[in-house]
Amino acid sequence: MRWLTLYARSRRLPASLAALVLCPIAIRILAGADWSVLSASLALGAAIAVAATGLSGQDVDLDRTAAFGWFPRRLVHLVLLGLVAVGVLLLVRASVVPASVIVRDGLGLVGLAGLAAFAFGGQFGWTLPLLWLVLALFAPPDPAGLSHVLAWPLQPSDVAVSWWLAGALFLAGAGVYSAAGARR
Repeated sequence: MRWLTLYARSRRLPASLAALVLCPIAIRILAGADWSVLSASLALGAAIAVAATGLSGQDVDLDRTAAFGWFPRRLVHLVLLGLVAVGVLLLVRASVVPASVIVRDGLGLVGLAGLAAFAFGGQFGWTLPLLWLVLALFAPPDPAGLSHVLAWPLQPSDVAVSWWLAGALFLAGAGVYSAAGARR
């Protein structure tokens, strides 16, 4: 278990876990009666963004010289990040927000965190989830359906394109991050 302890320390897992639990609870308390899909998506995005900063250790070169494969460890880290964030939000959600929306948003935002860690480095794992949420907030409505793509985190659960995009983002992000790790 020594490697697990070292891994947890190098990835700042205790602080990440605290952020994963406290962000949704704090936003839920602040939203009060105005709890909606928007506030749930923001709570989930904030939790994942804060925890995504731990997707790389302090020394990426040292990680790459390990005698064991990182693929399963990175994949488990990313999936657990999403499961904890979604689980906490499911516990504090109001009946206004369907569980399927929270699960879908969790999939997509965790995938975006993996893509950001791969592209920009673990310390910038927060960038793509929060950037996409900001884009979703300002996506103009259009009849052609482009807003369904840009604003997938805010769509109702019956919009198929939002599920497809969230799934594709999760597979892409989990795939590249698990295989290659965070950028130096």
